[in-house]
Amino acid sequence: SAVPPPPPQIPSLLHSQLLLSEPTQQNKIMLARSLLISTCISSALAFAPVNTVHRPTSSLSVAVDTSDIKNGLTVELDGEPYKVLNFSIMKQARGAAKTTIKFKNLKRGTTIENTYRSGEKFETAEITRKPSQYTYEDESGNYYFMDMESFEEVMVESKNVEDQKDWISEGMELDLIYFKGEVIEVRVPSPFVFEVVETEPNVKGNTSQGYTKPAVLSCGATISVPGFVEQGSMIKVDTEKGEYIERI
Repeated sequence: SAVPPPPPQIPSLLHSQLLLSEPTQQNKIMLARSLLISTCISSALAFAPVNTVHRPTSSLSVAVDTSDIKNGLTVELDGEPYKVLNFSIMKQARGAAKTTIKFKNLKRGTTIENTYRSGEKFETAEITRKPSQYTYEDESGNYYFMDMESFEEVMVESKNVEDQKDWISEGMELDLIYFKGEVIEVRVPSPFVFEVVETEPNVKGNTSQGYTKPAVLSCGATISVPGFVEQGSMIKVDTEKGEYIERI
């Protein structure tokens, strides 16, 4: 009958300790190579470019009062989103101050103005901000964007782009604001850098500090710029106020 092979020999603990305590020259070379490879990989990862990950962000509904009101805040009134355009506080000789707020309905595009007693409560709108990229406008005036996370195409009606359309240029990355799954607003980054594509030439000798002139930007908007800004200049602009900040 066939003789079974002998069982594999398992090194004794003493033998293993001797192997570890007295490494051969070959083991030393292999260990050195492993350390060198590990160091190279760590160095490569440290200097590797980091890709920007675009992720949607959500704002939960919270309670605020008249002291928290500020321009641009979006609140929910009667189940619809309203954005604060401006407000004023009227102090009275007797009684609490009153706050008058002008809102824009972000679904309908209409505006309202209400007056509230000091301390009255509001609920901020629960909105989601999704990074997107502008692609094109169709013949009907609808705007199309690409969701930067899902890469899906999103159509936005012109009424929701009206306030920002002068600042939007092809390929621009911006935010689409969603309320209950529906786009209610387009938010252009601010500040943003644009090229001056048309403006009057700088008049020699006109160095007055307050001298400004109109300039047409690469996005199509027209703003006032200092006299020294020339055609082809790159300038930083506050898109919320439509104001020049500085030349780049």
